[in-house]
Amino acid sequence: MPTHRATILTVAACLTTGLMSTPAIAETAISLDFAAGILALQEEAIADGDGATSPTTTPGGGPTAEQLAKASQNPVADMISLPFQNNLTFPTGPGDNALWVLNIQPVIPIKINEDINLITRTILPVISSPSPASGVSSDFGLGDLQFTAFFSPAKSDGLIWGVGPVFQFPTATSDRLGTDQWSAGPSVVALSMQGPWVIGGLVQNVWSYAGSGGNDVNALLVQPFVNYNMTDGWYLTTSPVFTANWKADSDNRWTVPVGGGVGKVMRIGSQPVNIQLQGFYNVERPTGVGEWNIRFQVQLLFPAG
Repeated sequence: MPTHRATILTVAACLTTGLMSTPAIAETAISLDFAAGILALQEEAIADGDGATSPTTTPGGGPTAEQLAKASQNPVADMISLPFQNNLTFPTGPGDNALWVLNIQPVIPIKINEDINLITRTILPVISSPSPASGVSSDFGLGDLQFTAFFSPAKSDGLIWGVGPVFQFPTATSDRLGTDQWSAGPSVVALSMQGPWVIGGLVQNVWSYAGSGGNDVNALLVQPFVNYNMTDGWYLTTSPVFTANWKADSDNRWTVPVGGGVGKVMRIGSQPVNIQLQGFYNVERPTGVGEWNIRFQVQLLFPAG
């Protein structure tokens, strides 16, 4: 496999949290911090009509840690959030080093009318890629930027869903960190909240339609997520990102991680914060992609009101 291609594959599997930035599917994990949306809007009126505070609010009238945890797990929640998601994939390269990707992922909801919300998420990856071969230098810079817009019902009983386009732009500062392609495709998410459980999934596929070079993109991303919420803002979680690069041969097509972790919603001063740690093992992976991935995320939450 050519050095450039192997490097792209490595970066791709590390970005395993939502972005599809390379032909090998640079998947900056979608990470479901897209999380800030419908739930908060639907709970905007948690105060009783006489102004008394509902039992589900804090003494100051704001949402509880448990409510914030569920909102942060809802990819189409109506809540502004700013996640900083660190992804470490290893061993990578001839020196068995680690590939580090920081995804900066602002989520901004827009109320179109009484019935429809537009939840936007932008993912900007900052990448530190180790040397892919002897005599080749490491690389540090920006990856391809991704923008997703979900149209979602403002009110929902039972199944919560959103659908919309995803766009990918060739903003990488190095050929090894991106595709040089303009890409787009559909994205859909659905989830259900039953008691302490938040269960759902997100699916998207992007195709390149313009750009330079031969790194055409046709990439699938599937992210199931299961969260079990406990007391005091603690929760158990698993949200692996499965990807397929339809342009690759069958032996190098899929990345399939298995794992999970724990998280907690807390307040640092008056600022609600969601902190999460997950670990994954890639049971199926392209050549050059590390076996292990650690995902550590700090997400600032800005609930309505």
